[in-house]
Amino acid sequence: MSLASFLARRSFHYGWIVAGLTFLALLVAAGIRSAPGVFIVPLEQEFGWSRATISLAISINLVLYGLIGPFAATVMERIGIRRMMVFSLAIIALGVGLTTLMSASWQLVLLWGVVVGCGSGVIALVLGAIVVNRWFLEKRGLVLGILTASTATGQLVFLPLLASVSDRFGWRVAALALSCAALLIIPAIAAFMRDRPADVGLRPFGDNSETVELSQPKVNSIASTLNALWLGMHHRDFWLLFGSFFICGASTNGLIGTHLIPACIDHGIPEVKAAGLLAIMGLFDFFGTTMSGWLSDRWNNRYLLCWYYGLRGLSLIFLPFSFNFSFYGLSIFAVFYGLDWIATVPPTVRLVANVFGKQNVGVMFGWIVAGHQLGAATAAFGAGALRTWTGSYLQAFILSGVLCLIAAVCVLQIGQTPTKGNSQLSSVTEN
Repeated sequence: MSLASFLARRSFHYGWIVAGLTFLALLVAAGIRSAPGVFIVPLEQEFGWSRATISLAISINLVLYGLIGPFAATVMERIGIRRMMVFSLAIIALGVGLTTLMSASWQLVLLWGVVVGCGSGVIALVLGAIVVNRWFLEKRGLVLGILTASTATGQLVFLPLLASVSDRFGWRVAALALSCAALLIIPAIAAFMRDRPADVGLRPFGDNSETVELSQPKVNSIASTLNALWLGMHHRDFWLLFGSFFICGASTNGLIGTHLIPACIDHGIPEVKAAGLLAIMGLFDFFGTTMSGWLSDRWNNRYLLCWYYGLRGLSLIFLPFSFNFSFYGLSIFAVFYGLDWIATVPPTVRLVANVFGKQNVGVMFGWIVAGHQLGAATAAFGAGALRTWTGSYLQAFILSGVLCLIAAVCVLQIGQTPTKGNSQLSSVTEN
């Protein structure tokens, strides 16, 4: 008897196993992506590289993380989710492990920027969106919220440990630990991950149909991915989603995820304590994002996004002044900012599905995530350059907060009906 049949006889859908494995992979990948905030200062001290130089490698990583996503969505249709996850985790482990041998800044750009960036592009938000839409008919918003919260959980679990290990044993030991973490979960993914419910003779969770469809993976090409982008670019809603998510990436991964710890060190706060702030954010973001998934099933998603971006913008404007209150002021910022760090993802995915159709969520959300990561890369490099030139992050924090307030207004304009090009897009992505 297969594991799926064994679980089905006990009224436990195999989709929850798939969701759990996806959560684990996303958690480890998120922990690895959070590492640059811990490594910036040690790399500065050991190699004498400027913060702008290190930020360049991080920004390349973030760009590739975003641009790989939509193409990964189509490749997953061809060779399967499981194979892509195993291959990508191996690439991430290799890239992170080899950084311990580097001696020049171009090697950081190649290994962390290109190799780890390409691997991370698969173990990303688009993976969660594809898994949820394949395996769940009911509770999609909730499951997507939980998978999205894996980023917060990875940050919560890894950052304090990374900061402590780096402080006591050096950044190389911390990097090797990350590489091992990626390798350790590969066997579980290879053994138990499945691509579709039909692979184990099931329907998606919540689908009460009696018949079971045969697994017939679509064969999508690179051309179909680019065609989907071309069609999407002709709709205002695509640009509203892309632009708001650009600001989302700039104000999270690019600015806070990369530069909060160095900014704290600039103000005399120890690295381990600063990493604790990001862990606090991760804790509150876990609850905020999970709740956001639940709310996205019940409330107008445009209004949810307006609230999230507005709260984030006010938090970022408050941040430069919170340094005057030392760790306590920063803790207040961490709570309010953390509540909606990644809470924007579930309502954004729901809006993408509403606008472009559920069957197109993977590729279209992949392009929206590309906007997120372009924003993250811009902020990662831009904030590092501003810090190098002015000696302060003040301008970066204020500008990011203002952009979030602008996004809060823009998302209210996103329509909730399918676009005129929805049928065209469907025909392209299914070829």
